[in-house]
Amino acid sequence: MLARIARFDPKLLHPIRHRSRSAHMDLAILKGRDVLVRCRTSLINFVRGSCKTAGTRLPSCSADSFAKAAIDHIPKDLLAATVPCINTLRELTKKIRQFDFHIEALCNEIYPETMVLRQIIGVGPVTSLAYILTLEDPRRFRKSRDVGPYLGLIPKRDQSGCTDKSLPITKAGNTYLRRLLVSSAQYILGPFGPDCELRRYGMRIASRGGKSAKAKAVVAVARKLAVMVHHIWKNNTVYDPFYTSYLKAA
Repeated sequence: MLARIARFDPKLLHPIRHRSRSAHMDLAILKGRDVLVRCRTSLINFVRGSCKTAGTRLPSCSADSFAKAAIDHIPKDLLAATVPCINTLRELTKKIRQFDFHIEALCNEIYPETMVLRQIIGVGPVTSLAYILTLEDPRRFRKSRDVGPYLGLIPKRDQSGCTDKSLPITKAGNTYLRRLLVSSAQYILGPFGPDCELRRYGMRIASRGGKSAKAKAVVAVARKLAVMVHHIWKNNTVYDPFYTSYLKAA
């Protein structure tokens, strides 16, 4: 079918850009860290859920300090089930920190352009490095706003006559990078997010109310963030939290 299309109209086809081997190898480091983080989250949820079922609530703390903070509050009859998990959590936390040091070294030594992207509060070394390794070349996109559809952060369309349904996002493209951008958007809209144009934009959408207003605001901010990061990367500009000229392009 592709050969027949190429015979009568090659313009209907689009070239495929393969990721370089070095980008594949470095991206594998990020994904390895992601696997360990998800394993740690599952273990923490298991320990908390088991203790809650036994009538004990473990103290609130970060994932890094959970193993140390929780061990003294676990009921004695649950120690046999949870202590092996606590020991595994300690090892996972050490390995995740090693990944973090390695990723920071990659950003500083091999991918210094990540420092430009990290001007945006909420975009850290993991997100900035994943963004650069996934897209590789900012010139792939003629306009920055094309990054939103590429990462599946725009709504699906189902139109027929006067019908125009409200549908979820397409979720096309790289799932891992999209998840990181959504996490960054959640931080920007969260209690510790700084006052900036992105946060105000998301708050305006969330203030409209409705069952899914907050979720829509997070996705909208993630899409704006993807556009902004590409603009800053492509033009090597200084980030201004209240500079809106390139936000209007989205």
